[in-house]
Amino acid sequence: MTFDFDSYQQAAARTGAPIATDHPIAYPTLGLVNEAGEVAGKVKKIFRDRQGVITDTDRDALALELGDVLWYVSELCTRLDIRLEDVAARNVAKLADRASRGAIKGDGDHR
Repeated sequence: MTFDFDSYQQAAARTGAPIATDHPIAYPTLGLVNEAGEVAGKVKKIFRDRQGVITDTDRDALALELGDVLWYVSELCTRLDIRLEDVAARNVAKLADRASRGAIKGDGDHR
């Protein structure tokens, strides 16, 4: 079956519904995704425009964006009552376990 964009939009609207976004984790989650996208955009331009050569200006700009990413991660942890220190420790333990099993590469959360 083929769709023109009007038909697609009408079909898609039948499955969509308003979602409340006044939950305390909505803002930091959206901010995190936005800031991570800004990091990715800067990295993309490093490869597109300078074949991967990273300048001091790039490092400074990325450090600022990564600080924003860190702020949103911290804020999300706070609102979920999760200690940022615990997130970091669990991540290091998870990666060490994967490395010990030779499972660093590949897909999936539970490899």
